[in-house]
Amino acid sequence: MKGFLFLAALFISLVCHSQKINPEKPDLSPSNFKLDSLPNSEINIPIQVNLKPIYVMAEKSVDTMFTSPNYPDDWVHNGCDTRYKYVFRRSPLQMKTTGTALSLAFTGFYKIVGSTRLCVNGTVLSPWTPACRCGFEEERKVDVSFSNSLSITPDYKLKLNIVRNEPKPLNKCEVCFWGQDITKQVMGGLTTELDAAKKDLDKKYGTVDLKPRFQQVWDQLNKVYNLYGLGWLKINPQRIRVNNIFAKNDSLNIYLGLSAKPIVSFEKPAEQSSWIPGLGSYSRKPGFSIFLDAVLSYDSLSQILNQQLAGKEFVFKKLLIKKRFIIDSCRMYGAGNEKLVIKINFSGTNNGVVYLLGKPVYKTDGRRIEIEDIDFDIKSKNILLGSADWLFDKKITKEISKQAKFELGPYVDTAKASINTQLNQEWIKGIRSYGNISDLKLTGIYPMQQYLIIRSNCIGDLSVKVESINFSL
Repeated sequence: MKGFLFLAALFISLVCHSQKINPEKPDLSPSNFKLDSLPNSEINIPIQVNLKPIYVMAEKSVDTMFTSPNYPDDWVHNGCDTRYKYVFRRSPLQMKTTGTALSLAFTGFYKIVGSTRLCVNGTVLSPWTPACRCGFEEERKVDVSFSNSLSITPDYKLKLNIVRNEPKPLNKCEVCFWGQDITKQVMGGLTTELDAAKKDLDKKYGTVDLKPRFQQVWDQLNKVYNLYGLGWLKINPQRIRVNNIFAKNDSLNIYLGLSAKPIVSFEKPAEQSSWIPGLGSYSRKPGFSIFLDAVLSYDSLSQILNQQLAGKEFVFKKLLIKKRFIIDSCRMYGAGNEKLVIKINFSGTNNGVVYLLGKPVYKTDGRRIEIEDIDFDIKSKNILLGSADWLFDKKITKEISKQAKFELGPYVDTAKASINTQLNQEWIKGIRSYGNISDLKLTGIYPMQQYLIIRSNCIGDLSVKVESINFSL
């Protein structure tokens, strides 16, 4: 009797061993499972511009000496009976900033030469008196200033509103030969010169179109960047905004904001150009909060899984016969319903294909992705029942569950170190950024049919300091 059972078991084993198992693939038809819309990433960057180089530039560009027209050869005639000519020099420029207001001031020192003659109803009755001087023994002083205010419009135009303030004489100038105070006349001549200077400033700097500069920045944001070992970064900018602009002491503070939908993928995405949209609305949130979708290909994940599982052998006893299950290769892809499919090509007592289903979850304590609740697809069960039901032994699914882990800790640490290096550097001479990531955490896993998406949220701070730059436009 025992011999008969042994022969029967051996026959069954041989029959099963010769059978190739090849069930249908799991149903991958579209389901209601959808990827949540990627939230906008908000990046707020305070930029501090050192104004001292601008002061130096202004000091060099503003004349230090003013004179009456064609001084010293020609005279300025004030009616028929008075003529004068003057020379005017200025002190170093004094600049003060408060909020969006900038004051440009200096002290002027002037000398004047004048003479008079007798006129009645425009008829000259006497020659000019000898010239008399004022300010040569001690220069007369006057305070001169311009008030400026900055604003930026939604179409990226920087407007500089320039107001010429009335000059304020600090002491009088009385011409000796007739004792007349001609300070007012001197101020009138100076005002004409200042108005001409204001007109020139309005023409050159009154309205500056910054859109070409911002478009250059926008074009750079639309490029695809190689993260060298971490994949390709596509920032996908949505809108730029200016949150605030104000000056304090010797610094101009500009708070820029950027909304974006960045994605990291292992395959290089296509670059897309676009026109920059108008400036967005203000946001007072500090730092940055970036939601990032990392697109992982199933080919890459399958390679990792193969390294951990290919060649694994399981031995079972079925009656008096040992059963062997050897994993030859694995292939992973999405089922489109929050689960992953693991296709296993196997050999041993039987050979063929089985399909496993499992749900990817993120373990925060170990910073890794694990596939839980792994079980055979129902189609696999239907094929195997009655022929190779021993394959359902939990040893197989437990071992696969144990090995189907993807460590993200090194990836996260490398990413943080790489990003922190990028945040702290000199971009061009005189412009340096400072930043730090305070938190980088995974917020969701989406097993789509074509790829696995890992969504993370990166929180930190970033600032830019401009010590020197070419401000010519």
